[in-house]
Amino acid sequence: MTANPEVWKIGSAADAARARAAVAAVAADGGAPAVERARFLTALTARLRRCLSEGGVWELLHRVRQTTAEHDARIDVWVRPVASSSAPVPDDEPALVCPLPHRPAQDDPPVDPPLPAALLRADEDTAAVLRLLDEQEHLVRLHREELHHTNQGVLALHSDLEAAALVQRDLLDAERTARAEAERARRLLTFLGDASAAITASLSPTAILRRLTDLLVPEYAEHLDVWLFEEDSEEKGDGEDRDGEENRGGHPRGVRRRSAAAVAAARTGRPQHAAAHPGALPGVDDLPPSVLSPSRPLLAIPLTARRPLGVLTLTSPGPRFDADTSVMLVELARRVGIALDNARRYEQYRDTAEALQRAQLTELPAPAGLLLTARYLPATRGLNIGGDWYDAFLQPDGSLLAVIGDVTGHGLHAAVVMGQLRTALRAYAVENDSPAAILTRLHRMLRHLQPELYATAMIARFRPGEPEVVWASAGHPPAVVRGADGTVRVLDARPGVMLGIPVPYVHADHRADLPAGSSLVLYTDGLVERRAQGIDPGIARLGRALGTLGTPELEQDPEAAADALLKPLLHDCARDDDVCLLLCHTLTSAAGGSVEPTGREGGCRDSL
Repeated sequence: MTANPEVWKIGSAADAARARAAVAAVAADGGAPAVERARFLTALTARLRRCLSEGGVWELLHRVRQTTAEHDARIDVWVRPVASSSAPVPDDEPALVCPLPHRPAQDDPPVDPPLPAALLRADEDTAAVLRLLDEQEHLVRLHREELHHTNQGVLALHSDLEAAALVQRDLLDAERTARAEAERARRLLTFLGDASAAITASLSPTAILRRLTDLLVPEYAEHLDVWLFEEDSEEKGDGEDRDGEENRGGHPRGVRRRSAAAVAAARTGRPQHAAAHPGALPGVDDLPPSVLSPSRPLLAIPLTARRPLGVLTLTSPGPRFDADTSVMLVELARRVGIALDNARRYEQYRDTAEALQRAQLTELPAPAGLLLTARYLPATRGLNIGGDWYDAFLQPDGSLLAVIGDVTGHGLHAAVVMGQLRTALRAYAVENDSPAAILTRLHRMLRHLQPELYATAMIARFRPGEPEVVWASAGHPPAVVRGADGTVRVLDARPGVMLGIPVPYVHADHRADLPAGSSLVLYTDGLVERRAQGIDPGIARLGRALGTLGTPELEQDPEAAADALLKPLLHDCARDDDVCLLLCHTLTSAAGGSVEPTGREGGCRDSL
C-alpha cells in the first residue's frame, strides 16, 4: 500500500525548514529510531541546502510506503526542481529513504508546521543522538579499557612465553651439550677399555707398541714416539740440543733426538704439554713449543709401573689436545706401562725357566747298537715352560733307561719339580729296579713332597742283544713303534695313574718286541694334542710321519729323522705348550758300531 505523495514548494530557507519539519514529524510518528531519523534528516537537509544554493524553485515530494512486512513502512523523499524553474535537473538522483517500524498514524504532515516547534523537535532528535553517542562513548571507553587490559595481559603472556621459550631453548642446549659430553665420555671409555684389552692381550713389548700405534694414529695422534729407558739409556741428556758433533752429554751425533717435553716428563714423572699456547689440561704441565714440532702441540706422558719405564710422546692430530682426551691418554699410558712391565717380567721369567730347564736336560749317551736323538722345543705362547723333560742313561748292568715326562703346571715351579723328579728317578734306577718299580717309588715321593702337583712319565729299558723293550707308563701318552719292516704300532696298553695322584698305586711293566732296525718314539702331549681335535688324531699323524722314514734314513742321519717327525706336526701349530721328543732306534747288525754318537738335546731348526 502506497500513500499519495505530498509535495512542498521550496523557494526559500523558511520553506525548506518547514518541509524538513514536516518530514521529521512523519518519521517521528512512524517510530523511526533517533539515529536513523537523524541520519535521514541530515541527508535531507544537505540536499535542501544544495537546492537553495543553486537557486530556483524546488519541490519536495515524500511518500509513505508499506513494505512486505505486516507492520513495517518507509518514507521515500525526492527533491526536484519545478518544471518552470531554471534550476538544473539532477540526473536520476535517488530518493532518500527512512525505514519505519510502523506506519504513521497520519500519512499527511501538517500543512504549515510552526518553525519554533520544529526547531525544538530537532533539538530533541539531537539530544537523543547525543545520548546515544554518550552511551557509545561510554561503551567505547569500557571497551578501550578492557582492550588495554587485554593488551597488557597479551604482552605479559608474550613476555612469559618468550622467557619460557628462552629457558626451554637453554635447557635444550644444555641437554644437547650434556648428551654430547656423555656420548663423548662413553666413546672415550669404550675406546680405553678396548685399547686396554688389546695391549694386555700380548706379552711381547714389540706387539704392545705396534698395537698402541694402530690404536692412536691417526684419530688421537698424528704421530707417536715411545722412548724406553732400557733400550735408549744413552739418550738421557738434553734431547733437543743435538746440532754439533757431540751434544752436552758427550753423546755422538746421530743419537735419536728427544723433545724437551719428553725429557721433562722423564725427569719429573709428570705429563708435559708443549705448545705455543697453554693447554690447561688437567694434571699436565705446560711448556713452550717444541723445536721438533713447532706447529703442532706435543703431549709427553711418562710410562710407569713399579718404576719409570719410558715416555710416550704424542703429536696432536689437530690444533690442540682436548682435555677429556688427554685424561684418557694419560690413563692409557699408565696401562701401557703396566703391560710393558708385565711383558718384561714375563720375558725374564720365561728366559729363566727355559734356561733352568735346558740346564737339566741330558746329554744323550751313545750305547752300542742303539741310536738316540732328542728335541726340546719351548712354548712360544704364554708361560707354558718348565714341565717337560727327557732323560737317557746307562744302568750298571749295561742296560739303558729312556725317560720322557711332563709335570703339570708351568714356569719355574714346574721346572724345579721336574728337576727333583729327574734326580730321584736316577737315584732309584741305581738299585737296578724295573721301570714300573721306579714309577711306583716316584709316585709315592711326589705324593709326599708335592701333594698338589702331578706328572706323567714313561720309562723304557733297553738291554743289549735283547729284541724287546720293557716299559711302564704313568698316565703318559703312548709310545709309537716302527718295526724293521716299516709297520707302525702304538703301545696302547692301559697306562698306570699319573704320578702324585692321591691314591696308593703300583705300576706294572709291559714288554714289546723291538728287533734290530726298529724305532721307538717317546714324546710329550705338546707334540700331538690340539685343543680343537684332542690327542688321538695327533698320535695318528705321528705314526704316519714315522712310517714314511726308512731304516737307512734313521741310521745315517737320525737328526734329520727327528726333524722329519716334528715338521708335519708343528708347522701349523701355535705351540702353546712345551714339546719333547726322544727317538730310540736299534741298529741293524750291518750298521752296528759304525755310527758316531749323535745324542745331544736340540732345538727346533729353522726348517721347522
